[in-house]
Amino acid sequence: MTHEVLINAVAESFFHTLKVEWIHGKIYNTRQEAKTAIFEYIEVFYNRQRRHSCLGYLSPVDFEKQNAA
Repeated sequence: MTHEVLINAVAESFFHTLKVEWIHGKIYNTRQEAKTAIFEYIEVFYNRQRRHSCLGYLSPVDFEKQNAA
């Protein structure tokens, strides 16, 4: 598997997760409302709280804490 294919797979997986967990079934009244919701998903939930299988089912914050010691 080439590096480009791997990066594409990771991006596709992320956007699928975003759609399924955050966007599907929701109606945003404005573009700004949608942007804010997506920002909150990425910066607050996905990067800090959501458990990731590739991190041993830890959140990124917990993974960093565990590996900083």
